[in-house]
Amino acid sequence: MKRIQEDPDMLEEYDFSQGIKGKYAKKYDEGTNIVVIDPDVAEYFPDHDSVNKALRSLTEIIKEQKKVFNKSLKIK
Repeated sequence: MKRIQEDPDMLEEYDFSQGIKGKYAKKYDEGTNIVVIDPDVAEYFPDHDSVNKALRSLTEIIKEQKKVFNKSLKIK
């Protein structure tokens, strides 16, 4: 309940009487891409866009390193 008190957008109670049970169950069974980030890392990434930007930058570095590694193997 502490979170509700801290977040002015959260209501004290929600009405789920019109909800559909299992609406996303099939999609969830197919697999999810949810990743939980440790709090110390999350301090540097306030939202999903910043995480994606950082990971895309890292993938570019990985691609370049693979190219360098593969070239060094071909020379020998």
